[in-house]
Amino acid sequence: MIEVKKSENESTIGLIKRFTKKIKESGILSSARYLRFRNRPKSDLRKKKEAIKKVQLKKKIDYLRKLGKIE
Repeated sequence: MIEVKKSENESTIGLIKRFTKKIKESGILSSARYLRFRNRPKSDLRKKKEAIKKVQLKKKIDYLRKLGKIE
């Protein structure tokens, strides 16, 4: 945990700037953003289901092209 104490002659803006600088240097913010926005790897079962759907959709499109309903 990062602590920043205000000195006697320091303004609040200076305190905030010093705090944000310490946060950036420590890397806490970047690691929190990484954990928040990361993409988890897909499970094998989910990959298989998506592949099956893709194949079925391709077959359906090919069938409709043969019938002349899709150009």
